Amino acid sequence: MADGERGPRERMVFSAAQLIRRDGVTATGMRDVAAHARAPRGSLRHYFPGGKEQLVNEAVDWAGRYAAGRVARFLAGMPEPSPSRLFAAMAAQWIDEYGSAGFEAGGCPVAAATVDCSEAAGSTREAAAAAFARWTAPVARALADMGVPAGRAESLATVMISALEGAILIARAERDVRALTAVTRELGPLLDAAAATPPA
Repeated sequence: MADGERGPRERMVFSAAQLIRRDGVTATGMRDVAAHARAPRGSLRHYFPGGKEQLVNEAVDWAGRYAAGRVARFLAGMPEPSPSRLFAAMAAQWIDEYGSAGFEAGGCPVAAATVDCSEAAGSTREAAAAAFARWTAPVARALADMGVPAGRAESLATVMISALEGAILIARAERDVRALTAVTRELGPLLDAAAATPPA
């Protein structure tokens, strides 16, 4: 959905996600979100009567749905899907973004909200956990469809997302995509081996 097609509420949720991924929850103010979304400040209270907590939680939910949706798009672009190719596509999204927009673009909004959980409400931690689960589910289904035994698909999906999130964090700290390329190279053979292993 192009920015011009979003209504003010959707623009504010999207803007909140973009600011959280760049600055974190604590540094993202409601006025900043309204300005970024080009929305009247008065509309914040109208659309988000629960205040910043509600807005942050909805931004985290949006990010989880976005990440889950990307899995299908990655798979659709692969003539021969494999676990290693799926993980490479997930990492390439970040490698490409940092190459074109720089590391100031930020990281994952869900991870940022998780890091800031000590400053945020318990509901934000719950929203982040739900977002990670929403993202993990299609990755696990894709792995199972590629031949990974059902008993391993979910745990390997968790490994993939954990490795990706950690590599994003290191890449931002180092201002270098080295960690993203390393996890892609090292994890790929392990993932493909799981798909080639017959179930016990």
